[in-house]
Amino acid sequence: MLIFLVGYAGCGKSSLGKRLARHMGKRYVDTDKLVTESVGASVADIFYYEGEEYFRSAERAALDELARSNFDGVVATGGGLAVWYDNMERMNEVGVTIYLRRSPQNIMSRLTEYGREKRPMFRGKSDEELLQFMTSHMAEREPHYLKAQLVVECDTMSDDAAVEYIANSIK
Repeated sequence: MLIFLVGYAGCGKSSLGKRLARHMGKRYVDTDKLVTESVGASVADIFYYEGEEYFRSAERAALDELARSNFDGVVATGGGLAVWYDNMERMNEVGVTIYLRRSPQNIMSRLTEYGREKRPMFRGKSDEELLQFMTSHMAEREPHYLKAQLVVECDTMSDDAAVEYIANSIK
């Protein structure tokens, strides 16, 4: 079974994805890692040198490869994957989609300095600017995320509780 975690950058797709995979005895993969391995460059470098359209195309190719494979596990998607093309519909066709929903304030409280720096869209913004950016950007993306088969309100639970809730919900 393919289990896709979707949501905004910094919401916990990677950290919760690893924990969920361990909890369920499944494999774990991150679509950003699949893209960087196939292209041979970091996400930031791909965006800088090739542009977002190129990155999104490589991301879709990784999604299509997962859909064709026999991968049985948890897939942490990039924050924008659900927004481009018909990616949410594709993920819903081939697996279970889970939206890890968090408020901008909650995401900001989770972000380390490295977490901010590694995400090009977060770089160079003050806390106030980042909060404003995230609030409006998340509002644009949320209609796509809400197409997920399960929405997990992560602001109101610990990461351990979220993992347990997801595991119990998809059994």
